[in-house]
Amino acid sequence: MKWQPLADGRASSAVNWRDSFETTFSKATSKLQRGMPPFSRAGALAPDGTLPHGTFGMDMTWVTGRIAVGGGIWTAENMAAVARTGVTHILDMQIEFDDTALAKPHGIKVLWNPIDDDFQPKPAEIFQRGVEFALNALDGKGTKLFVHCAAGVHRAPMMTLAILCSLSWKMAEAMQLIEARRPVVDFANVYVSSVEKFLQQQVKAEK
Repeated sequence: MKWQPLADGRASSAVNWRDSFETTFSKATSKLQRGMPPFSRAGALAPDGTLPHGTFGMDMTWVTGRIAVGGGIWTAENMAAVARTGVTHILDMQIEFDDTALAKPHGIKVLWNPIDDDFQPKPAEIFQRGVEFALNALDGKGTKLFVHCAAGVHRAPMMTLAILCSLSWKMAEAMQLIEARRPVVDFANVYVSSVEKFLQQQVKAEK
């Protein structure tokens, strides 16, 4: 798809959103052709953490025992699948949909922290809100966090990277972990730079 610029030369949000999905399915298809499952499915993992053949459902990948990354939830059925995995907190990075109403019947806490997938630098405030919510969530006993956007390719992995680095992970190792667990992830340079700037501000604030 060709980018359709707005009057100021930027691509529209709708086009960016569609391009994000095209990227997801293109990369997922490539992984499948090489015999690798692109992502795990909520409520459908085998005891060893693998994906049973022919299983379909909610798109989410556990990158640690308590932090999952994935795509949009969209429906009550998918939210129920997320709840069955033990998720207690959701960090919703997508600008397209607020999960709060869907999560309420399951007692899941949601932070809607919307940001556009426009390949532009992201402000530190977005990361600050997300990291604070995540760390508070993970501070609780038995809690699990699901970080997602619309496709689970750009925004959710970006925020997960900020969270892991705030938990003392080295950036390169955190990126390797996320990419290894969820091969469809695409770390855009501008988003990684935004995380780096946020982390640098954190260090300065602590001095």
